[in-house]
Amino acid sequence: MIVATAGHIDHGKTSLVRALTGVDTDRLPEEKNRGISIDIGFAYLPIDGGGLIGFVDVPGHERFVRNMIAGVSGIDFALVVVAADDGVMPQTVEHVQILDLLGISSALIVVTKIDRVDAARVSEVGAQVQSLLSGTSLAGADWLPVSALNGDGVGALRDALIVAAQKSASRHREGRNFRLSIDRAFTIKGSGTVVTGTVFDGKTVPGDHFVVTPRGTEVRIRQIQIRGQVAERVEAGQRCALNLVGASVEEVGRGEWVLAAAINLPARRLEVRCTLLAGASEPLAHWTSVDVHIATARVRARVALDARNPLRPGETRVVQLVLDREIVAVHGDRFILRETSGRHTLGGGIVLDPFAPATRRSTPARLAYVEALQLGTPEAAMDCLLGMPDVAVDMARFDATFNLTLASSSAICSGRNAIVLGRDKRYALSASSVASLCGSILKCLSEFHRTTPAAPAMDIPKLRKAAAPHLPAPAFVALLQRLGSEGKVDVQNSTVRLVDRGEAANSKDDAAWRRMIEVLLGHGFAPPALPALAEELGEPEKVIKDLLFRKRTTGEVLRIPGDRLYPRATMATLAATAAAVAKASPQGTFSAAEYRDATGINRTLAIQVLEFLDSLGITRRSGDVRKVWKDPAPILGDAKPAPKPAILPAENHAARQPPAGAKKSAPFTKKNNWR
Repeated sequence: MIVATAGHIDHGKTSLVRALTGVDTDRLPEEKNRGISIDIGFAYLPIDGGGLIGFVDVPGHERFVRNMIAGVSGIDFALVVVAADDGVMPQTVEHVQILDLLGISSALIVVTKIDRVDAARVSEVGAQVQSLLSGTSLAGADWLPVSALNGDGVGALRDALIVAAQKSASRHREGRNFRLSIDRAFTIKGSGTVVTGTVFDGKTVPGDHFVVTPRGTEVRIRQIQIRGQVAERVEAGQRCALNLVGASVEEVGRGEWVLAAAINLPARRLEVRCTLLAGASEPLAHWTSVDVHIATARVRARVALDARNPLRPGETRVVQLVLDREIVAVHGDRFILRETSGRHTLGGGIVLDPFAPATRRSTPARLAYVEALQLGTPEAAMDCLLGMPDVAVDMARFDATFNLTLASSSAICSGRNAIVLGRDKRYALSASSVASLCGSILKCLSEFHRTTPAAPAMDIPKLRKAAAPHLPAPAFVALLQRLGSEGKVDVQNSTVRLVDRGEAANSKDDAAWRRMIEVLLGHGFAPPALPALAEELGEPEKVIKDLLFRKRTTGEVLRIPGDRLYPRATMATLAATAAAVAKASPQGTFSAAEYRDATGINRTLAIQVLEFLDSLGITRRSGDVRKVWKDPAPILGDAKPAPKPAILPAENHAARQPPAGAKKSAPFTKKNNWR
């Protein structure tokens, strides 16, 4: 059990911890010289039969409230310390407010310095503090009189703490990733960097790998110590020291976390449920600058809410905190708001969504999502989200929001018969939503085929817009893949069609397509350009272009510069020929002329083919030569190189002969070789 002191300066908090444990928590020279606590201090009380009570002693001066908040974050139990001679003082009130905002519900009131006053005054102060606590999370706390000077009541207080520790439930919950909030960092000679802090979630053992965030430094746990003793493991609810490998002491510090890489998702916008203290001097207006304290971190932020409706004293509402820098938080983390001057505490609350959006904050879908998060537990939130029609829960975001391991979130989905779509990006939907969406998809596809019988398939983005516009694109694709595995649709690249539509619906297209392929194959390495091809097929050029558009996803025909079409198999042979010519060269390079001679096509067409191979990354041009950069087989398919032509094809041969009586062209030299 972790216990923190709370109370006004000079009310005996440090003396009380020393009387209980024998440890002076004031460790800084300035604290020794001034006789006041400036920073948080630590001590431990072993329990007979096993167990340990950890004490966090906090400063009581108003200038060091930020340190007090860092000390009481993550505690189980509070000692509200009030001196019998002074009674309730300003920092008594502020510390109680902070404990209440943090949701601390287990506490004891300790009336100290009872050796200075009579019994009536002690009883009066005890009742005074109980009255202060009424209406807070600490209401109903008992009080005990103690004198740290002569030891009166110290034994009874120690016994009460031991009983509370024995009744205290473990904060460890299975299925959570490890998180430790750093409150100190230092170097130990021979060991290196050491950090201390409270474990908020999960567990760890030496050898585990984590990240120090928000910096993102990767570290390994070399050793764990609890109360100076080497420990084999540590879990949520315990304080410990971690010896880190991989980070210097300059790279870690108070306000940072050691946590699992899976939840290292820093963000700058938090959706929170915020309460403004009833005693606040004025409402909290839109875009007010505040200091936000979460765990041991302090960061400047702006409060985003309805500018026409400020948050009034005593009111609780969902608002957004826009932070000056990124931090890591999860659902359920408590926070405190203070004035940027550091003089007063304004309020606080609980984090709902650590990944709040900057826009579309008031849409029905967003408001419903935030409402689900306010239910508290991931199980309740998932029940609510799955009950919304056609909602797909982004599981990566859901897991990070609640700090769930993959096994834990999978169990939550399984227990609710949710259907999880996708692998890299997972989305959970209710079975009824999946059935409804599938029905809508099939209906839209059926209508598409009825109204556009000549089109072989529908573009996936267009189908998503028609059938499920609110479904994220990855979830929609995963849903199509599910329908494909059931044999209901055929997904090809970026298009989809109904399987039961059959080939008959495209019989005319397919017949024209087969005829075009035959013509192209018949022309070998020198197919006609598109206009000549249309003329040979006896079809208008527009008809051929429309056919190519509808069949573009098959990849059977490739268009190269010069508006020529090549069957994929033919282009695979041409690519294999380029690889063979390069391999035969001692330098592994070849020119356009060498490629022309190897294929038997004219120079212009050879250059067009090579430029197409360049665009695929198969070849790469350097000056007047090319190299083969990638194996063409995985890109175009396996093929053998073309046999060296015995004679040039008539078309190419004629093209290369000058007309009768024509003047001979200049010799082919480097000067006029533009390729």
